Amino acid sequence: MIFLVDHHLDGYVVVFLGTLKKRRWLELLSIDFVTLKDVGLPIDTSDRDLWRFAQTNGMFILTANRNMKGVGSLEQTIREQNTNTSFPVVTISDLSGLDEFDYRERCVDRLIEITLDTENYLGVGRLFIP
Repeated sequence: MIFLVDHHLDGYVVVFLGTLKKRRWLELLSIDFVTLKDVGLPIDTSDRDLWRFAQTNGMFILTANRNMKGVGSLEQTIREQNTNTSFPVVTISDLSGLDEFDYRERCVDRLIEITLDTENYLGVGRLFIP
C-alpha cells in the first residue's frame, strides 16, 4: 500500500518507516510512503489535483491540513468525486501530537490497520487517525 504524504508531513516519513521497521511490519506488509517530490508534484498542487493523482495511482493521501475552504478543497473534491472504490484520505487529527511518541505510535497502528483492511476503507472518503 502506498501513502502519498502531503508536503507538511515529509519529515515524519522517516519516523513512520522507522516505527514500522522496528516492529517488523515491513517484513509482513508492503507499505510505502512517497512524497509529492517523489512523484513529481509541486508543493502547491491543488487539493483536487492531488486527490485525482492519488486515485489514479491507487494511493491513500496522508495529510494533516487539507480542509474544506473553497470550491476545489479536498473535502469538496471528496464530496463530489468519491466513489465506493475511491481510496480515502487519511488525516492526522493532531499534527502537534506527532511530536509525542505515544501519539505517533497510535498513528502507525492505525496505518497498519488501514493497510490490513484496505478493502473495508475504500469509499469512506476520509479517515481521521489515530
